[in-house]
Amino acid sequence: MSVLTRDEAQTRAQLLDVRRYTIDLDLTTGGETFDSRTVIRFTVRADQDVTDTFVELKPAELRSVTLDGQPLDPETLDENRLPLKNLTPGDHELRVDAAMRYSHTGEGMHRFTDPTDGETYVYTQLFMDDVQRVFAAFDQPDLKAVFELSVKAPDGWTVLANGITEHTDGVWKAAPTPLISTYLVAVAAGPWHSVRTEHRGLPFGIHCRRSLAPYLDADADEILDVTRACYDRYHEKFEEPYPFDSYDQAFVPEFNAGAMENPGLVTFRDEFVYRSAVTDTERQTRAMVIAHEMAHMWFGDLVTLKWWDDIWLNESFAEYMGYQTLTEATRFTDTWTDFGVVRKGWGYDADQRPSTHPVAPEAVNDTASALLNFDGISYAKGASALRQLVAWLGEKDFLAGINTHFTRHRFGNATLADFIDSLAAATERDVHAWADAWLRTTGVDTLTPRVTGDNGTYTLTVEHTGSRPHRIAVGLYDPDLTDEGRLTLRERLDLDIPQTDGRPIGKRPALLLLNDSDLTYAKVRFDPESFRAVRDGLSGLPEPLTRAVVWNALRDAVRDGELPPHTYLETARAHLPRETDLALVQGVLGFATTQITDRYLTPQDRPAALTTISSLCRDLLRRTEDGDNPGLRLLAVRHFIDVAAQPDTIAAWLADGTVPGGPELDPELRWRVLARLAVLGATDETAIAAELDRDPSATGQEGAARCRAALPDPAAKHTAWEAMFATDDLSNYLFTATAQGFWQPEQADLVREYVPRYYEDAVAVAARRGPAIADAAGRWAFPTHAVDTDTLRLGEECLRDADPIPALRRKLADQLDDLARALRVRQA
Repeated sequence: MSVLTRDEAQTRAQLLDVRRYTIDLDLTTGGETFDSRTVIRFTVRADQDVTDTFVELKPAELRSVTLDGQPLDPETLDENRLPLKNLTPGDHELRVDAAMRYSHTGEGMHRFTDPTDGETYVYTQLFMDDVQRVFAAFDQPDLKAVFELSVKAPDGWTVLANGITEHTDGVWKAAPTPLISTYLVAVAAGPWHSVRTEHRGLPFGIHCRRSLAPYLDADADEILDVTRACYDRYHEKFEEPYPFDSYDQAFVPEFNAGAMENPGLVTFRDEFVYRSAVTDTERQTRAMVIAHEMAHMWFGDLVTLKWWDDIWLNESFAEYMGYQTLTEATRFTDTWTDFGVVRKGWGYDADQRPSTHPVAPEAVNDTASALLNFDGISYAKGASALRQLVAWLGEKDFLAGINTHFTRHRFGNATLADFIDSLAAATERDVHAWADAWLRTTGVDTLTPRVTGDNGTYTLTVEHTGSRPHRIAVGLYDPDLTDEGRLTLRERLDLDIPQTDGRPIGKRPALLLLNDSDLTYAKVRFDPESFRAVRDGLSGLPEPLTRAVVWNALRDAVRDGELPPHTYLETARAHLPRETDLALVQGVLGFATTQITDRYLTPQDRPAALTTISSLCRDLLRRTEDGDNPGLRLLAVRHFIDVAAQPDTIAAWLADGTVPGGPELDPELRWRVLARLAVLGATDETAIAAELDRDPSATGQEGAARCRAALPDPAAKHTAWEAMFATDDLSNYLFTATAQGFWQPEQADLVREYVPRYYEDAVAVAARRGPAIADAAGRWAFPTHAVDTDTLRLGEECLRDADPIPALRRKLADQLDDLARALRVRQA
């Protein structure tokens, strides 16, 4: 398939003005394809000569094409491009009639049949270049147009779209959109369960599969309260009112991303409709995604990037605004702690790999390259940069610049230069220099404190590795004389880096913490006395965001080979039982289990590490016996299950249907226990089938696939491997679940023969099935447990010789860099 290059897009944008799409979809033609009829009205600019261009389309069958009433030969379709030749200046009309294939990989028009009740649902995900799977289009973000959409659907279905829909004689017609980009067109159709309301005169709706109706109803008030609060807060920040005619949020099955910002119809993965118990941090995550996607109505939908090199103008802003607005407008007031301990690490990791790129890269040559940049840099690093910008610029000037940007470019497209010009109009500071330093560079700066002096007169200097300016807070912490083991904040200093002179700090603090409040994006280190204070008093620090900065520093030091993994585990064992913030508990336990025990420690050291984590979880369970912190108890139960080395305790939980003292085992916990029992060889196909009978839902199907792939049996491994790589039958979610079960550190000898097979088979399945499966194959099916030089060598040979498609190449490059890092950590 041909990918669109930046040069081609620029040429076509100079040639065409696309005014309107009229799209008729027929979803009643069977389970394999649907009909798509498109009329595109466009103008060739008057200053152009007679010229040629093309429209994009990926049909199952191209039935007919007419241009200005004259038929074109469907056989001229070349891969995904239909040539339009000899176009003269003036108005034109293109008509395309095609049959299009449904997808089972979350790309284009995804089709899903719910195993719980047999009901079928379809929805679009048209991001980047997948609109061509649904209708013919000049598919680039800066050729905005009005879209008129009608959909013929089976009886009993509801059709949702970007605008309000009306139903007449089996056909649903959506109100015409304002000017939007092709990738933002959206349809979601099926027998949805809906909860509808109105806010400030605007229709609001939330929607899910019928089988999830009780769970959506249980959380509807919370979801809608967050939606209303964010809507109101954005209207306080932004002078431009919400630019669309309604606001629907559809929770859809087998969705690849967290959510998608389609104007007026945001689609979310329906795991956010919770069937089982979750922590308050998980509820906060759902609320943040709601806030993030609503921010996109302005950042991305009203004003859209001109080309994909400015992805950050969408994602970094929505990420920053989502966290900040949630903190300001809802009960979730500690969102930046979760950002610091989870999202920020995602950014730091991505920024230290060979595949790193600037937040705003100078050039993204084509759509395949652009797709790779939806990563921790475009999201977490970009949001961190904006948080630093607000700290440096001030929120008043920052918001003034944003509002200027909306006014200048509403319903149009903009670039980094446009945005910086808008900011510059609101301040006397040199935002162009700031942008060059922060948005055009790669890598993570490191800040290390140096404390000198004596007799109660000490001076702080900061050793700065890197090139960016930073405005940070420095926390000075002393022992709390009234509460042994706690630290109290003496003073929080503002500091600009690079420094011109050392900063007097008075008497020596027990702990000197750089980047307290986490306002910048940089790795921080400790001087020796501060590190001793951290080891002794981490859990005694008064604010969760401060503790997040410390835990991140420890995490970074482990990854850089400067702190032994055992020391991190010992620190977690000492302080996590006293931790109160759920995001911190989850983040620390997650790093301890998935990275330290499974990758950074040798197989010989792993059992002792699992015992340490298991003991830590037992402490948390004892601490929560009185039931006053169910979220913390749930985290402890989950991680106790995940690290269980012997089956007896968790098998008894499964047999009893409860953990002594609670909680009862809901579907998520039952599948979690069964998956661990499968790894340990303490269950079998009969038990898995019985659990699937108990929970025949889509989540149950995924749980069964995960458990079957995890069984320590050669035949089970062979079956799982063939399902992933020899056939194309698995949906995106079932592929992922099977991959998650397949590789287990406890089964390294059993699966050793599959490690060299992985590279060849992953390259082949990625080429056949495309970017979504390539991403899953690179992320979930990679043998992360195999930390050895042979795995690294085979991977490097694959990258050099096998020519994987770009989506898989990036994943493999990142996995191999992480593997090399794990080897260095072990050697250190």
